[in-house]
Parts: sequence; structure tokens; C-alpha cells
Amino acid sequence: MGVELEFDGGGVRLAATLDLPVGPVRGGLVVLHAAEAGHRSYFCYEHLAGLLPGAGIAVLRFDRRPRVNGHDVPLADQAADAAAAIGVLRRQVGDVPVGLWGLSQGAWSAPLAAALRPDLVAFLVLVSSSGVSPAAQMRYGTAEQLRLHGYGDVDLTELGRVRATMEAYLRGDLDRATAQAAIDRAAERPWFPLVYLPRELPDEPGTWRDMDFDPVPVFAGVTCPVLLFYGATDAWIPIDDSIAAWRRATAGAATPPTVCRLDGCDHYPTLDEGEDLDSISPEYAATMLSWLDALLPAG
Repeated sequence: MGVELEFDGGGVRLAATLDLPVGPVRGGLVVLHAAEAGHRSYFCYEHLAGLLPGAGIAVLRFDRRPRVNGHDVPLADQAADAAAAIGVLRRQVGDVPVGLWGLSQGAWSAPLAAALRPDLVAFLVLVSSSGVSPAAQMRYGTAEQLRLHGYGDVDLTELGRVRATMEAYLRGDLDRATAQAAIDRAAERPWFPLVYLPRELPDEPGTWRDMDFDPVPVFAGVTCPVLLFYGATDAWIPIDDSIAAWRRATAGAATPPTVCRLDGCDHYPTLDEGEDLDSISPEYAATMLSWLDALLPAG
């Protein structure tokens, strides 16, 4: 049973759960969220809380701050909340190495927190870390969805046009009527439910603040050890480009990132795209435990 806590996240009280080892604490881990998994009870986070305390590692999970007017939580705010959560964890476990674990969107905010606060973040464990911007990642991922469902070049070209049109509106470079007309045409296509386009554009541009966030300069600012997990068949992340981005950005680092490609996994570290604790990849769990055991001081 975890310890229930609260802390301040930019003026919002965030509920948290802390799972502690029975014996000596060797290190700590703060969990950062995927875009559609903002609650601390998500099964990938519960897996960490069940796995790591047995290895002497405390785990802090918290509820991500709520969206405002439907807008996603800015990555800078998520990074600030991560730093605040580390402070909460440190008050519970003392002066031991504390790192961040991030999944998908959380694998953008975790390196950002590490680059901004190298004094706080001792290591990173990242699952599906994209080395391209959110906008570029969605272009790639939605095109892959069409390919996987058997659509061809004509549909892929139309998808590319409509995403470019939507992005232009969100950047403030195109009027809403023109962009909405493109969305309306795309909505008639049978593939529209696959591509995560809004049926109605927001009334004002600028609602996707991080769409052109460039992670590479952030990666270059990360000085701590990094463990990267990628599902071998991940259709949402350009895996090779992302690994190359990490390697370019950290070419001068004393310790290059450790990369693990997970057989049988897609975007999440689960077998056969499962969505429960039983589907978590044993390779993922064993690799993480081994890497953290070698990194952290003996208990």
C-alpha cells in the first residue's frame, strides 16, 4: 500500500502516491505521463510501483495537472511539475539518486526537466522517446496508421496536405475557414477516424503550444545517464531517427544513452499491444532492473 501525498504543481494541488522499499532506499523514481494516461493509477505506472521497491527504489506517481480549456499541458509545465515531485520524493527518501521515468509525451518532458535541473535529475528511463517535434511525430504516426490499414499513396498524400493545413492554422499562418474546409473534406474519408485530426478546429490558433518543440537541443543538455526503450514495431515513433537524434545530441557525453529495442512491443512496453499488468514485457522489466542495479549504490 502506497503513501498518499499532495504537492503544489503551479498553483494546482496534485495528488500523489509514494511506494517505498521495505529496506534501505538506494534511489528514487518519479513517473511522468503519456498524453492520454494522466492518472497515477495507469497500469504502466503501477507496474513500476510494484517492481522497483523490491530493488530498493522508491517510486512516486502523481496525477498530471488538468488541461485548461481542452488544451494539452505545456511540456514546460510538465517539467516544472516533475521538479516539484522530485522535491517531494527527496523529502521522503533523503540524499539518494532520483531519476525520471517518462512514457511517450512524458519522454519529452523528462529530458526537458533533466536539462533544466541537472542538479535534481540523476538519471532518465524513457519509453518511446521521440527525437522529432510533436507535429512531425504525428505526421509520421498517422501516416503509418494508414499504411498499416492498407491505404495507398493517394490517401497518404491527402493526409499530408490536411495535416499541413491544420498545422498552418495552428501556427497562425492560415485563416480558419480555409483550414476547416480541408478538415471537412478529410472527414468524409473512411480513414479519418485513424488519424487523430480534430473534427472542429479551435476558434483561435496557438492552441498546440508545443507542436514545433525541438527535442534535440534538450537532449544535448542532458548530462545524466539515459536508458531508452523502443518497441520493435512502434508505428507512432520514427525509431531510427529518434535514436540517431539522441546519439548526435549526446556525442560528447561521458556515457552515451543505452538503447533497448523490445521484441514483441509496439508504442508501450507491452506484448501484443496489451493494456494490463500481465502484458508488460519481461525483457523491459529485466533490462530496467539490471540497468538501475548497475547505476545505483548498493543497498
